[in-house]
Amino acid sequence: MKLLMATCMLLVLCPAMLAQSKDELAVAAAAESLRKAMLDNDKTALDKLVAADLSYVHSSGSFEDKSIFVGDIASGKNDWRTLEISNQVITVLGDIAIVRHKATGELYNNGKPVDINISVMQIWQKQKGSWKFLARQAFKP
Repeated sequence: MKLLMATCMLLVLCPAMLAQSKDELAVAAAAESLRKAMLDNDKTALDKLVAADLSYVHSSGSFEDKSIFVGDIASGKNDWRTLEISNQVITVLGDIAIVRHKATGELYNNGKPVDINISVMQIWQKQKGSWKFLARQAFKP
């Protein structure tokens, strides 16, 4: 009987434990909007999503601020052909969110194709009610 009750409690509680919070859903939507803006070379969307003091670090260790990150995508210097995200995990800690995922795709950098297969940690910050892309660190698995 106790086993049956414990099983029933787990069936009732599991969906609630797996449900994402409102902020987690908002961060996931913002991260997806960033992915789409990168694919579309959409400067307006990028400007809206990216924090003014962005710290963007590539798997090679090179660093970009907001103007370089947005400018290189908007100009086509970094032209994403495909960008897929998998194994995404989002942790919200107050007004900060940590997004970890694997990124694969194809990027043309200065007209030369580059295959992407990296792990990424992004930091998002809630600023004036909106989630802004604040920092990124990539590394090769």
